[in-house]
Amino acid sequence: MAERQIGQLSFTDGLVNDAARANAPLQRVSELVDWDAVKSLLSGLRGGSMGAPAYPSLVLFKALLLQQWYGLSDPGLEEALADRLSFRHFLGLSLSEPVPDHSTLWRFREQLTKSGLVERAFALITTQIEKSGFVLKRGTLIDASLVRSAVNPPEPPERPLPPDGDGRPASKLVKSPHDPEAAWTRKENKYFFGYKMHVGMDQDSRIIRRLEFTPANVNDTVVADALICGDEAIVYADKAYDTHARRARLKAMGIRDGIMRRNGRWHQMGSWAVRRNAVLRHRRAPVEPLFALFKRVYGFARARYRGLMRNATAFHLAATAINLQRWARMTPQPS
Repeated sequence: MAERQIGQLSFTDGLVNDAARANAPLQRVSELVDWDAVKSLLSGLRGGSMGAPAYPSLVLFKALLLQQWYGLSDPGLEEALADRLSFRHFLGLSLSEPVPDHSTLWRFREQLTKSGLVERAFALITTQIEKSGFVLKRGTLIDASLVRSAVNPPEPPERPLPPDGDGRPASKLVKSPHDPEAAWTRKENKYFFGYKMHVGMDQDSRIIRRLEFTPANVNDTVVADALICGDEAIVYADKAYDTHARRARLKAMGIRDGIMRRNGRWHQMGSWAVRRNAVLRHRRAPVEPLFALFKRVYGFARARYRGLMRNATAFHLAATAINLQRWARMTPQPS
C-alpha cells in the first residue's frame, strides 16, 4: 500500500514558518503528545482512495482534531488546511504538498468508526495525560446528558398504547426509519428522542477519563460502572446512580462513596441524608459546564450524524480534543 511521503520541508517553508505568527495552542499540543504512539496505533488505516498514494493516518487524525477545535465541516476543513499555515504546520504538510480533500477525510472517519480505533486513540492520549501527572485522581464526577437526534422524531400514535414488557409506553418505542438507532426517553415528564452521552471526569483537572455514547433510552446507571476508573479516591454522582450494588462495589474497591441518595419507596431520607445530598450536589456541579462545552462549542446540541457508531466516533474525537486543549492550556512551557 503506497503512502505519501510528507514532512520534507523546503527552505521556503522554513522562511514562511519563521515569518508567520505561530499558533501557540497547536504548537503546545504538538510538543506534549507522543505522536509516535498514536501513529503506531493508527498505522493499519488507509487514508486515500484506491490506487492513489494514501495520506498517513496520523495526518488525517490530526486533521480531525483540528475539525473539532475549530468547528469545521469536511469541506470547510479542506479549505482551512489549504489556507492556514498553522494547520499545515500542525499536520506536517509543506507548502507544496496537496491537502486531503473532504471525501478523504470522510472515508478516514468511517474507517475510525468501523475499526474501533477511535476509542483506543482516546484512551492512549488520555493515558499520556495521566502519566504526565496532570490528573490528580482525587475524585471522579460521573453524569450523562441527552443529545437530540440528527433527524426529526417519528410521530407517535395518537393514543398512548398499553405499556410494553419493560414498563415503558409502547408509543414511545416508535423508531425513525431515518435513524433507527436513536430512541425515545422521558425526562421530567417530557419525551425526548435521540442519544445520550455519559462521562467520567477527573475532579481537579477536568480531564475526561471515561466516556460512553448510547441511545437515549439507556438508563444512566446501566453504564455507570464503566465510568469508574478504579484509582480515584471518591466517586461523585447524582441520585440516578444510587444503587446498593454500586455502593458495595465502591466499598470493595476502596473508593469513597460520593453518590447522592434518593428516597426509597418504603424508606424516606432522613435530615442527615438531605444535608449530605446538598453538599454532594455542590461537589458534582463542575461536570455540568462540560456538557455545555460539548453542546455549545463542539456541536452536540444535536447529533451530527445518523447512527450510533458515527456519533460515538464524533463524541470520542470531541472528548480527545477537549482533553488536549485543557492539557495544553494548563501545562506551563518548560523554562
